[in-house]
Amino acid sequence: MNALGFPLLSLLTFLPLVGAAIIASVQGDERTVAQNARWTALWTSAIVFALSLILWFRFDTDSAGFQFTENAAWLDGLGIGYHMGVDGMSVLFVLLSTLLTPLCIVASWQSIQTRVREYMIAFLVLETMMVGMFCALDFVIFYVFFEGVLIPMFLIIGVWGGARRNYAAFKFFLYTLLGSVLMLLALIWIYLDAGTTDIAALMQHRIAPAAQTWLFIAFFASFAVKVPMWPLHTWLPDAHVEAPTAGSVILAGVLLKMGGYGFLRFSIPLLPDATAALAPFIFALSAIAIVYTSLVALAQTDIKKLIAYSSVAHMGIVTLGLFTMNQQGIEGAIFQMLSHGIVSGALFLCVGVIYDRMHTREIDAYGGLAGTMPRYAILFMLFTMASVGLPGTSGFVGEFLAIMGAWQVSKLLALLAASGMVLGAGYMLFLYRRVIFGALTKQNLKGLADLSPREVAVFAPLVVLTLWMGIYPSSFTVFFDQSVARMIAQHHAALAATRQLAGL
Repeated sequence: MNALGFPLLSLLTFLPLVGAAIIASVQGDERTVAQNARWTALWTSAIVFALSLILWFRFDTDSAGFQFTENAAWLDGLGIGYHMGVDGMSVLFVLLSTLLTPLCIVASWQSIQTRVREYMIAFLVLETMMVGMFCALDFVIFYVFFEGVLIPMFLIIGVWGGARRNYAAFKFFLYTLLGSVLMLLALIWIYLDAGTTDIAALMQHRIAPAAQTWLFIAFFASFAVKVPMWPLHTWLPDAHVEAPTAGSVILAGVLLKMGGYGFLRFSIPLLPDATAALAPFIFALSAIAIVYTSLVALAQTDIKKLIAYSSVAHMGIVTLGLFTMNQQGIEGAIFQMLSHGIVSGALFLCVGVIYDRMHTREIDAYGGLAGTMPRYAILFMLFTMASVGLPGTSGFVGEFLAIMGAWQVSKLLALLAASGMVLGAGYMLFLYRRVIFGALTKQNLKGLADLSPREVAVFAPLVVLTLWMGIYPSSFTVFFDQSVARMIAQHHAALAATRQLAGL
């Protein structure tokens, strides 16, 4: 129990499993089962989102500590317990996960017609894993949820994906699993050194500087794949292209944030000396990701693949901001992760809208959609501008803060980060012009229906959030101001202690 009088975080985490169990027990013919599965999944995820809003309204923004905490005995003799809680660096990711899940279910209402029961179960299990990972305050619990995400996403890509779905699913699974094995070894070492897996307790434990570099590399192997950082990004375009639309939304909106969140929660606070020593290496990889993958995006002919490469570039700004170790850089990185979750998810939904009508993602297959789908053209323009970083949209705030943080570290680094915004404008405006503008000459495009009420309902909250975060960003940054300030202070204090010991 916590101060609310009931275990809110456990309810948020495991309620989707209840919905999945109900769906699994539904009997009837295939059509009845499919409809019941859709409605059960929607109502379950909607209730979870409604409950998650309690976190928003009851969160104490003046506190840097963990809130809504829950503790229960599990493996007491080993120092491993069931410990849940959120702070300013995790609470908004819980809300992002619970928001995107019902939107994905509604977006899949008509596009998924085979094995609907299993599809909805996979999404509800995926929601449990995502929420549990952001709430876990024990290393073992975190690792279970962190790895558990792989299974439903592997099935979503491998069963309901495109023609090369098996290749993409196995590539996604093997890349992420290999990195996670190294992280598991690091967790075992930390447990043997500290005698506990409780994350809050580990924040106060000092790891020997000589061991930190190896531990950092082990964590990096897992988190860098999840971000994904160059050159470990090659699984992402394949996964996005082959995944169904809703799978791409969750993959870009939440799963790519797992790596950045891992750096925030573990690498930076637990390994301050290694973080400071290896930050230039992270900066170099981030700069390459920003510039190189932006240039690769310019050469794409598949809409989904272009947006996938743009995600790698945007996440390069995230990793750059995280390791600046100043308030602007880290807050910009967190804000960029949240913004990217909304905007990239919306862009993949935009691709899904026209793919459902035309069954192709080739850019050359389109052109002149502004004439036949004006509402779609307006929404696509908004999210394109947000991806570019237009002031007044969420995309601008995160990139601006991250570049400010990079400027304090290196002016060259800030220039390279800013070049990503210029290149981003190039490939996104190229995409928009080719798809939306021009003469409507292709006969098969002239009869396309504009957005349906269901599709408008899916986009509406994403539009509101994109503008809200761009116009009033402090209503979001206030959640993690204190947590970031505390982490930076502890980081610099740890470095000062190391210098003092070295001087002695």
